[in-house]
Amino acid sequence: MDSLPSNQAVKRMIDQLVKRLEEANYAYHVLDQPILLDYEYDQLFHELKALEINNPELIASNSPTQRVGAKPLSTFQTMPHEMQMLSLDNAFTLQDILAFDRRIKSRLMHAKFTYICEPKLDGVAVNLLYESGQLIQGLTRGDGYYGESVTDNIRTIASIPLRLRGSDWPERLEVRGEIYIPKEKFKVMNADFVLVGKKPFANPRNAAAGSLRQLDSRITAERSLQMCCYSVGMMTGDPLKTQEQMLEKLNEWGFRVNPLIKTVKTIEACEVYYDAILERREALPYEIDGVVLKVNEFIHQKTLGVLVRAPRWAIARKFPAQEATTCLKVVEFQVGRTGTITPVGRITPISLGGVMISNVNLHNMQEIQRLGLCINDTVIVRRAGDVIPQIVGIASNSESTNRLPILMPIHCPSCQQKLIKTPGLVAIKCLAGLNCLAQKREAIKHFVSRKAMNIKGLGEQLIQKLLDQQLIQSAADLYLLTVDDWMKCDRMATRSIDNILKSLALSKQTTWKQFIYALGIHEVGESTAQILAHHFLNLNQLMVASQTELQQLPSIGETMADNISTFFKDPNNQAMIISLQNSGVTWPTNEIKMQHNAVLSGQNWVLTGKLSQMTQEQASDYLIALGAHVNPVISKKTNRLLIGDHPGSKLQKAKKLEIDIWSEVQFIELLKQYELL
Repeated sequence: MDSLPSNQAVKRMIDQLVKRLEEANYAYHVLDQPILLDYEYDQLFHELKALEINNPELIASNSPTQRVGAKPLSTFQTMPHEMQMLSLDNAFTLQDILAFDRRIKSRLMHAKFTYICEPKLDGVAVNLLYESGQLIQGLTRGDGYYGESVTDNIRTIASIPLRLRGSDWPERLEVRGEIYIPKEKFKVMNADFVLVGKKPFANPRNAAAGSLRQLDSRITAERSLQMCCYSVGMMTGDPLKTQEQMLEKLNEWGFRVNPLIKTVKTIEACEVYYDAILERREALPYEIDGVVLKVNEFIHQKTLGVLVRAPRWAIARKFPAQEATTCLKVVEFQVGRTGTITPVGRITPISLGGVMISNVNLHNMQEIQRLGLCINDTVIVRRAGDVIPQIVGIASNSESTNRLPILMPIHCPSCQQKLIKTPGLVAIKCLAGLNCLAQKREAIKHFVSRKAMNIKGLGEQLIQKLLDQQLIQSAADLYLLTVDDWMKCDRMATRSIDNILKSLALSKQTTWKQFIYALGIHEVGESTAQILAHHFLNLNQLMVASQTELQQLPSIGETMADNISTFFKDPNNQAMIISLQNSGVTWPTNEIKMQHNAVLSGQNWVLTGKLSQMTQEQASDYLIALGAHVNPVISKKTNRLLIGDHPGSKLQKAKKLEIDIWSEVQFIELLKQYELL
C-alpha cells in the first residue's frame, strides 16, 4: 500500500499548483495571451482545492481558491489612504490644453520634459495596498483621504494579483487603478438581469460601482470586473524616474496596464493622440470619456506640485459632450423645498453615453425664453461632461407645425397658491410654506436625509403615500406612527416596517448641528448649521436670537438672518420642534461655545491620525470654538498640524513645510487653559 505524502510534500504540491494558476491568471487577464485551456485550468484548480480541503493549515492567503469565500459584511469600514488620492482638472478644448502646456513650461523654466498619454477609463478608482508583496487592503477613492474598504471584493477580481510577481517590488506599495466592466460583459449581465426580472444598470460605470460595493463578495465575483492600473501612491525603496518606467514595473509585478498608453514629446503630439483615441472610442472594448495627459518625469512632477485636490502636472482632456436630438413632449413645473418653481422637460427617451434620458432640467423661464423653446420642438440634448443632461438648442431641422408655447403657471401646481416673483430675481416662488403639499414633502425628504436625521427606508414615494393618506402633517409625525399606520401604506411588509421603526428610534440620538440642518431653514446648509451650533449652546438660545445677533456670526448676512428668525417665529415650526422633543429627539448638550476674540482666530489647522481622548470631529468643534479654520489638507497656509496615532503622509509633508506640529497632549492643555475641558 502506498504511503500518504508527507506534509512537506503536500506543501510543495500546493505551492506548485498555486504558481501555475497564478501564471495562467497573469497570462489570461493581464497579457491576454492564455497559456492553458479552460478545462486545464479548471482541472488544476480543483486539484488544488482538494489538497487544501484535506490540509487546511496549508492554505495560503494568495491561493486562487481564496479569491471568494468571505462571509457577507454588514457594512463597509472607512479607512485612510497612505497617500492622498488626487483628482484631475478637466480640459474641454485645445485652448485649455495649450494653456496647460504654457503653465507647465513657465514653472519648469523650459527644462526638457515629455508627456505620457493614457486613455481615461470610465470606471471606479481604487487604491490597493501591498505589504511584502501581499495584497492586504483595497479602498475606494472616497474623499481622497479616506475610502471604503472593499478588500474582500477586490480579491475576487482576477486581473488584480493577490501576490506580486517577481522579487524587486517595494516592501510597501499603494497601486491606483480603475475598476471597470467590459462592454460585452456588461451587455450579457444586463440581459441576464432582464430575464430574471431585475432592473438593468444604466451604463457600465454604474454597474462597476454597484458591483464593487456589494456586501457579499460572492456577488462581486460574478460581475466580470477588471482593473487597469495607472499610478502608485505611497512606495518605499528606490524611486523610479518616470511614469513610463513605473507602469512597466507594475506590469512586471502582475498588473494590467493599458497597451494604448504612449509617451510623446510635445503638446501637439498629445492632441494627435487625443484625436486618434477619440476616433477609436466606439471600437474599444471598454468605456472611456477622454484621455489623461501627465508630465512623464517624476522629478518634474515634484517641482510642479499639487493644488488642493489636483496635480499641476496632469490634466484630463475630456471628449466632447455627447449630443442627440429628440422631441420635447411636455414641460412640468416642480415645487422645491423652499417653494421655488422649476420647469422640467419630458422628452422622448434617448440614450446618451449608455444612459437613457427622459427628463431634462430647464432651470427657469428665463432659460426657456433664451432658447426659444416650445412644446413639440425637436431639441438638441447634451450631457455636459457626460453627466448632466440639458437642452442646448432647437435642431435646425425642427419643423413641427404643432408648436405650443410654454407658459409659467400663475398658481402653484401643488397647492394652487398664487405664485410670486421677487423683483430683481429670476426665481418664481410659492409662499405657502408647509401649507403646500409639495413643499411639505420636500421638507420631510430633507429631514430624513443622510446628513440630517439619517432615517433609512423613507423615500419620496413612501413619504408621498403617508401625506396622501393624511398619516403625517410634518416630519415630527413620523415618530408618532404605529405599526398599524405603516400597514395602511401599500406594499409595506413587516420586515420593512420593522427596519424603518428601528431607524426612527436610532435617529432620536442626533447631534445639535444635524438637528439644526434637518429643520430645513432656507439657505442654512451644513456649514451654517455648524456655525449656529457652536455659537448657541441650546435650542432656546437659537430660537429667541435677534437678527442683529445672528448677523454678527461668520457668513450670516441680513437675508439669512431674516430666514432663521422668521422660521423660529412660525407657529407651525414651533409646534413641530416641540413634538420632536416630546418624541425623544435629543442631542448631547453643547458645552463648546464659540469664543469672541478667540485665541486661534485666523489660524488654519489640519488634523491627522486617531486621537485617544476625542474624535477628530470633536477636536474640530473645539478648534472652531477657539476661532480656527479646520482644513482637510496640508498647505503653505497651514499654521498647525494636530496629530494622533498613525498620522500618515500629512506628518511628513508638515515637517517638509516646517509647519508647527502639535500632539494631542498639547491640544488638551490648550483646551483646559481656556476651560473647554
